[in-house]
Amino acid sequence: MQGTATIQHGHTPGSARAALAYPDFRRMWVASFASNVGTWMQNVVLPAYVYDRTGRASIVGLLVFAQLGPLLLLSIPAGVIADRFDRRRWLIAMQIVQLVFSAALFPLAAADAPIWSLFLVALGVGIGNALNAPAWSAMLPTLVSRADLPGSISLNSTMINGSRVIGPIIVAVLAPLGVTTSQFFLFNAATYLFVVLALLRLHLQRPPAVAHEKGWRQFTAGVRLARANPVASRLLLALTTFSFLSLPYVGLFAAVAELNFGIEGRTSTYKWLYATWGLGACLGALAIGTVFVGWDKRRLIRLGFAAFAVCLAAFAIAREPIGAFVSGFFLGVAYFGTTTSMMTVLQSRLADHERGRVMSLWFMAFGGTVPLGNLVFGPVIDAIGARWVLLAGAVWALWLASWCDIETIDRRLAASTPSTDSSTDSSTDSSTGRPSPARLDDHGIAAGD
Repeated sequence: MQGTATIQHGHTPGSARAALAYPDFRRMWVASFASNVGTWMQNVVLPAYVYDRTGRASIVGLLVFAQLGPLLLLSIPAGVIADRFDRRRWLIAMQIVQLVFSAALFPLAAADAPIWSLFLVALGVGIGNALNAPAWSAMLPTLVSRADLPGSISLNSTMINGSRVIGPIIVAVLAPLGVTTSQFFLFNAATYLFVVLALLRLHLQRPPAVAHEKGWRQFTAGVRLARANPVASRLLLALTTFSFLSLPYVGLFAAVAELNFGIEGRTSTYKWLYATWGLGACLGALAIGTVFVGWDKRRLIRLGFAAFAVCLAAFAIAREPIGAFVSGFFLGVAYFGTTTSMMTVLQSRLADHERGRVMSLWFMAFGGTVPLGNLVFGPVIDAIGARWVLLAGAVWALWLASWCDIETIDRRLAASTPSTDSSTDSSTDSSTGRPSPARLDDHGIAAGD
């Protein structure tokens, strides 16, 4: 069975309101929102602080890699843990790890400690996040029914990006009032307690008991599962290249803002620009579970890549702050509207007992590949500026709008799937436990619960 038992909520299936009708999901969503506000306060302050001290985009790229790079190395073992052990206890432990390392940034920033010490602490936060992410992503779909999965994923993306808006706004408001960079780090550390308290109240079942691979094979199981699932492999490959070639601006936002628009990272204008981009991302994610709840998510993926290409090109060409604010807003809309649609389709095609291992590849492709792009393109931006790097990313996103054609893949799978007797339940493939390609609804989501 995928997800929890269906409840009677009276809302449109798959909508954001339907997902919020589940008490456990609602509790975790609110706690995560509060915690992520602190996280994005730190995410906007720390790179700007390092860039202000060093003046080099390449150093900022190294910092982002220290914080997000562990997703490349640790996501796979974390995914194995998510599928085999008590997810609730594991998540609590990882929240505490991130709390401790985030708190350590407070005295280091207050004393203007050496940059290398900030890198070490950021690495500690990154390790906690990498070990936390697959279990977190595997847990969320189990809190709602499969029919309401799109709404839960939309709300999760909205939470991430809503906090991306609120965090920088809080920084922009409080910084002129005398709140220091180090104090923002301490505030972020305290917000992890919201999630810890919510997890302590959570009613979460252990992953279903199934036969798991032994030895080293369990660490490559996610790759084998993805390769056996054409939709999953196409989405993961598209996301990997998209993250590397089209998203370097995310981690190097402070450098792009200063080089392209003359907006320095320590100014309130920079915080408002970041918040405007984040607001667009928030609304793009929310739209998937509201405005576009009845749309085919596979088609939205292709439209999203095309819209992202146009918006990134406009962001690259803009030379004045007003152009940056307008194009940045729509860039955010396209960015998370696309990735939320991709995650919705991917999650709907996975069985609960394999979700953690496959989603670990998602975090490697998304969070782990972005810092690699920062490492590669940070020195390029130092040498030639940001404009051509962004334009190259726009060209690649436009190509993905053609290549990431999930509808065609589904048609091929449906044509190759033997027809079943009407008395046989074809909602899942009996050999894998995954949803059958022959049972997709009009939105590209696997039918059945």
